[in-house]
Amino acid sequence: MTVRVLTGITTTGTPHLGNYAGAIRPAIAASRAAGVESFFFLADYHALIKADDPARVARSRLEIAATWLACGLDPQKVTFYRQSDIPEIPQLTWLLTCVTAKGLLNRAHAYKAAVDKNAEAGEDPDFGVTAGLYMYPVLMAADILAFGAHKVPVGRDQIQHIEMARDIGQRFNHIYGESWRAATGASGDPLVLPEVQIDENVATLPGLDGRKMSKSYDNTIPLFAPPAELKKLVMSIVTDSRAPGEPKDTEGSTLFQLYQAFATPAQTEEMRHAFADGIGWGDAKQRLFNLVDDTVAPMREQYAQLMARPAQLEEILLEGARKARDITVPLLDGLQRAVGLGAFSAPVVAKGKARASAGARLPQIKQYREADGRFHFKLVDGEGRLLLQGDGFESPREAGQVIARLRREGLDALHELEQRAVGLLGERIGTLGEGLAGVDEVREALRQLVEAES
Repeated sequence: MTVRVLTGITTTGTPHLGNYAGAIRPAIAASRAAGVESFFFLADYHALIKADDPARVARSRLEIAATWLACGLDPQKVTFYRQSDIPEIPQLTWLLTCVTAKGLLNRAHAYKAAVDKNAEAGEDPDFGVTAGLYMYPVLMAADILAFGAHKVPVGRDQIQHIEMARDIGQRFNHIYGESWRAATGASGDPLVLPEVQIDENVATLPGLDGRKMSKSYDNTIPLFAPPAELKKLVMSIVTDSRAPGEPKDTEGSTLFQLYQAFATPAQTEEMRHAFADGIGWGDAKQRLFNLVDDTVAPMREQYAQLMARPAQLEEILLEGARKARDITVPLLDGLQRAVGLGAFSAPVVAKGKARASAGARLPQIKQYREADGRFHFKLVDGEGRLLLQGDGFESPREAGQVIARLRREGLDALHELEQRAVGLLGERIGTLGEGLAGVDEVREALRQLVEAES
């Protein structure tokens, strides 16, 4: 089974060494594993909750996109996109908002922290709290549920958000699952419930002053700082007063932890011995600078090239959005029909029973999963007659991509390969329905669907 993994990157600052060692490097490595379908997105809607400086948000989006690509993220093998390029995410956010209990949001850590801070300051509990901060967990749930993510790698401080996404998704499934199954012809539940993924080995690097490297503490070392700036920052790392020749402790040493994050096991052991032998702090810092600069230099060059070509970044992200929407468009189509927001001619399902709306019904493409685990679709006319039977696909994404193209392009996307076989871009996707006139009826049904989409 392919495991779908989703990672969001908030666009509010410049990436630093801690981001690279603790998040970027391990996430990119994990995306190359067999059996993993990875989604990476720039969480620029989330950025608006934390930053109200448009220039900062715009600059950060550019820097972070260039950083991940320079560090080795392959947009051909993963889906890399901007959150704000996927209109189905805010659409799903509203659908989820309407089933989310206020009490659940009251318990969110970020909201409670803001309320507690106001209480300590003698302010009104909601002073300075925006609806964006309060609704943050619902938007995060939409990010995850829109793609049917099985696993979401997060730090321990984010576990609650994944748990809330599960609660919200489960509530939606309970309320609308029956109508979704009737509207789409699918089985199971409309929303996949995610699981949290915690990597206990992910490093939290110390900053220049020994505290956690964070923009909040102003103690970071920018990942792609020029060599002169990088050296200056490394040389400013706080150390103790032990002189050259005196043994030094690796435990709790900011300098040693930073070195270890970029070194091989052999290099780490060599530095450990150097500490025991009393290496001078200046020499140790020079070794750290040399190691980090050697590691970062090739990526720094690639980063500079990408930053100089924003049009190239734009093209990559828009292609990622297209791939992403091959999944979100058919999902939202089914969810909207499930809640009663489909076209007037589409079937409307009441709790416990289906009822047809007045007037002629439009053709439908229904997606479903068979007992063999493969994902199928079928095109039926307004009376429910089978026009086109899709072959099985390994993943819902593959089926969703075909369905999305059929909705957008109609018969222009199809090529009849044999007497009854139908293909997309030269590859077989299904067969014409038995006992029907054939391609003419399929052509007319797809024409109606395309008109309804436009």
